Amino acid sequence: MFENRKYVIIPASELDKVNFSEVLESAPGTCRYSVDSTKTFVKYEGDMPMSVQNVSGKSIEYSHNEILEILSNEEWTSLQVL
Repeated sequence: MFENRKYVIIPASELDKVNFSEVLESAPGTCRYSVDSTKTFVKYEGDMPMSVQNVSGKSIEYSHNEILEILSNEEWTSLQVL
């Protein structure tokens, strides 16, 4: 289902450079952020959109399975111990 999707992690401070008509998120408020709010990611299908190419400090492209693994670590998931 998501095999054509690609994901790129970007600094949250660079999010204003993203043209949301080129990615699958609709606005900054619909993005998921790292626990410390310094990083987010965008997803798209096909080639990397030009606005994402222009973002400084972006990661490599990740597949759906790769991004799921990344998002499961403590940098992206805050676990509370009861």
